[in-house]
Amino acid sequence: MKTYTPPKRILENYAKVLVNFALGGGKGIKHGDVVRLYCNEYAKPLYFEIYKAVLKSGGHVLSEYHPDADKNFNFEREFFLNAQDHQLKFFPAKYMRGIIDDIDHMLMVICETDKKPLQGIDPVKIMTQSHSRKPYMDWRNEKEHAGKFTWTLGLYGSQAMAAEAGMTEKQYWDQIIKACFLDAPNPIAKWREVYKKLDVYINKLNKMQIDRVHITGPDANLWIKIGDKRQWLGGSGRNIPSFEIFTSPDWRGTNGWMRFNQPLYRYGNLIEGIRLEFKDGKVVKATAKKNEKMLKQMIATLNADKLGEFSMTDGRFSRITKFMAETLYDENIGGREGNTHVALGASYADTFAGNPSKLTKADKTRLGFNDSSVHTDVVSTAPRTITAYFKSGAPKIIYQNGQYTF
Repeated sequence: MKTYTPPKRILENYAKVLVNFALGGGKGIKHGDVVRLYCNEYAKPLYFEIYKAVLKSGGHVLSEYHPDADKNFNFEREFFLNAQDHQLKFFPAKYMRGIIDDIDHMLMVICETDKKPLQGIDPVKIMTQSHSRKPYMDWRNEKEHAGKFTWTLGLYGSQAMAAEAGMTEKQYWDQIIKACFLDAPNPIAKWREVYKKLDVYINKLNKMQIDRVHITGPDANLWIKIGDKRQWLGGSGRNIPSFEIFTSPDWRGTNGWMRFNQPLYRYGNLIEGIRLEFKDGKVVKATAKKNEKMLKQMIATLNADKLGEFSMTDGRFSRITKFMAETLYDENIGGREGNTHVALGASYADTFAGNPSKLTKADKTRLGFNDSSVHTDVVSTAPRTITAYFKSGAPKIIYQNGQYTF
């Protein structure tokens, strides 16, 4: 049972931001575009507004509408409790290929009525099923890199999500509204203004030609090699909200250790107190205070023991001030120290400083782009100093006290 539903005006603004701004890389959808819309039952009020926004823009909706999980009907958990090995590995290739061929955009509304639906499930089963879906992600990425597909994620607050974050449902929604500028007279204009400001820093970073960065702080001493032919990205509309600037580094040049003070909700489980240690690009030690078995099984997945992303968020841009128990928000949290995070697993090929559609598998291997069915962000809001080193060896502090310093 809902205790709070946002005002209609807020939901209309939200739908416009997602459909007419976030999709299309900040330009919105075009007449005749096909949008695959993922949504759960609890988020029906936003689903309805998004559906209308797509139609008003001349688009088509391919709906993926799911029932909510509860104590009597948890379909995801039931699958893993009963699935045999052949069912875990099943991949409907023709069906999934057809979807990719037909859609121009994907819009996913994250909304959970159970934050830990797979608690206690064998992690091997979870990762086996996740790995079986990799071809779908590869096809999606190919179409995106060819400039023929865009996607975005949004969040619809539920009682379960709010409770996990220690808030009422209204307090949780207040964070969503604030973070997405939904209370502004023209939220899309606000987003364009923020992205314009972020672009200044992105352009400066790309001109620096950084060789490697050193992340230091009370719970970090980590070296990351940025790699050749890389660019920094941010503000593309892929996530709403998104305030980060990120790149996919050369995984081979990661050495040192880092702790992450933010909990990780992944694969239907909660993992807390994560510490990762790297040597010559690979995780050589991974510990967690809670659900370490799940963490280790994820890392045991092919190439999930390597870095696919490094990111910084400046607290001056982000309007997220509280822990939200959802990676989409927690990887963009602002506050006094901002946040830094890394992702284990797959790289983003669009961080290649060139045309990513021209990158061959051999090119990616040569340049140190990682390929995996996993892409898991782990976040810290602890104090961090990030020092960039250029090929000359000269250092420059680029992030400190939660802000860019250049």
